[in-house]
Amino acid sequence: QVQLVESGGGLVQAGGSLRLSCAASGIRFSSTTMSWYRQAPGKQRELVATIIGGGSTDYADSVKGRFTISRDNAKNTVYLQMNSLKPEDTAVYYCNRPFRAFPSWGQGTQVTVSS
Repeated sequence: QVQLVESGGGLVQAGGSLRLSCAASGIRFSSTTMSWYRQAPGKQRELVATIIGGGSTDYADSVKGRFTISRDNAKNTVYLQMNSLKPEDTAVYYCNRPFRAFPSWGQGTQVTVSS
């Protein structure tokens, strides 16, 4: 059974930083490409960052240069370091695969950036 548990969100001022974590279980984590998504109120869920098993990464233009995705295969965990946060980064953040997403999404972690 796939389980994804996100954590690390919170309230931060613009320009601040947060580090999100996503612990995965029930999957072959080291060979699974993982992504972070976010969903702001009234908006569709959007893909933010992706990391393949070998470590190559890709980012949405809106976060490039500010966010860094990484993974620890020994801990079955993927991270999202978010720097220079902006109010428009406010959203619930989720992790999952970038394609053929697991149907069991986690509860997400709320990130709120105040101006």
